Amino acid sequence: MIQKVPITMWRCNQCQRLFKTKNQSHSCTDIDMGELFLGKPDDLVLAFDKILQEVAGWEPNEVATAKHSIVFTSKKAWLIVKPMKSVLNLKFYYGDTLHSERIKNVVLHGKKMAHNIRVKNEYDIDEEIMQLLKKGFQFSIQ
Repeated sequence: MIQKVPITMWRCNQCQRLFKTKNQSHSCTDIDMGELFLGKPDDLVLAFDKILQEVAGWEPNEVATAKHSIVFTSKKAWLIVKPMKSVLNLKFYYGDTLHSERIKNVVLHGKKMAHNIRVKNEYDIDEEIMQLLKKGFQFSIQ
């Protein structure tokens, strides 16, 4: 899914991922998104598909795989989805700590806060989670 992206972004020639900084350090990977879900419950695939559908119209937005996760990028990475044994970890960034019972933990990451949400199935992806993710997306495009 390739959509409009800011001209200021740098794309790695090897893995085609987008980065805010030219020649940003990273690990290139050619992992197919589906490989990240091998051996995981089907509910995680359905949950991820629902997230994809919900954010499909948010622009600029590009989705790519990393070594163990799926990275959503606008002007910078704003959402990192990591398929785990029985849950999807959704990590998004925001300038301040957001408060919700849905947020498992919040960790300082440079000048921003990394918020982690865990979901087990598509039904966990509700309006509250989408509003939280939207805040992370809007923060990324400022």
